[in-house]
Amino acid sequence: MFIFRFVTIAISGLLASAVLAAGEGAAQLSPDALVQSVTEDVLVLLKQNKGSDNTQKIIDMVEAKVLPHFNFNHMTALAVGREWNKASATQKETLARQFHDLLVRTYANAVNSYSDQKVRYKPFKMKPEDTDVLVRTEILQPGGRPIQLDYRLEKMDVGWKVYDVAVAGVSLVTNYRASFNEEVRKGGIDGLIKALRDKNVSLEKNPENKR
Repeated sequence: MFIFRFVTIAISGLLASAVLAAGEGAAQLSPDALVQSVTEDVLVLLKQNKGSDNTQKIIDMVEAKVLPHFNFNHMTALAVGREWNKASATQKETLARQFHDLLVRTYANAVNSYSDQKVRYKPFKMKPEDTDVLVRTEILQPGGRPIQLDYRLEKMDVGWKVYDVAVAGVSLVTNYRASFNEEVRKGGIDGLIKALRDKNVSLEKNPENKR
């Protein structure tokens, strides 16, 4: 699936950026500097793990670094949409954790999709008072057209955090929203939680089952 293949690359960038941020102090970097620095690190990471069958090792590495550096509550709220406000505090916590696990597992499974892509960074402007910004990049595909890859970041007390990414103009959280809303219509918030749990179990047992 065209969009999904590049969404997995985007997720790779999102999650691996947390790994770098943990070591270099994301709060000290501007949004564009953060994206550029971490993207280069992502490319190294993908090269090192290309063809790796040790998925659990990658999951453990990401699991140890990701959570403090991403606003998964905001990401999940955007993906769930208006139904988010109807969920209890416990349901919100569980949804965010299951969505977190889905993205982590998708990243771990996406490393085999890497095929020597390069990245072009587009000009970035930001006002001193800005707290929500868009950093635009392009994935350069060998023998193919560039794919637009845009990161949405928000400024928090602890620094800048990514809360969405758009691939070829398609938002990651919006891409999930339709399927999330369908699960809520069928079984409520608990039905969505179950669907996410089932998907994570499926990915754990069958890493190739990414869709």
